Amino acid sequence: MIRIKRAYQSPAKKDGYRIMVDRVWPRGVSKQRLKMDVWLKDIAPSHDLRRWLSQDSQKWDEFESKYREELADKTEFLNQILELEEEKGTVTLVYTNGNIEKNNAIILKEVLKELKP
Repeated sequence: MIRIKRAYQSPAKKDGYRIMVDRVWPRGVSKQRLKMDVWLKDIAPSHDLRRWLSQDSQKWDEFESKYREELADKTEFLNQILELEEEKGTVTLVYTNGNIEKNNAIILKEVLKELKP
């Protein structure tokens, strides 16, 4: 099972293996509080793509398309997450964005689901 969760929410046992999927560390959150198992910065949207979006939800559909294009070149990391899910049972993709309906973790979760047989 792949779940998603904001970095500012408290970690829980049901999260399973926790993977940070953003390039920037959440402000004001210590490593101890976040309880991250691994930080995959390279699976996050590129700096250029993040700057381009600039929290402008009007660009969301185009952002999703561009991020999916970036993910197409990151099969090594996508496979790593799928292998961790198989091994650990539950994997939680942790993101920092304040928008719970439009964030990179949602897109990443969809792409991972599409890759499963």
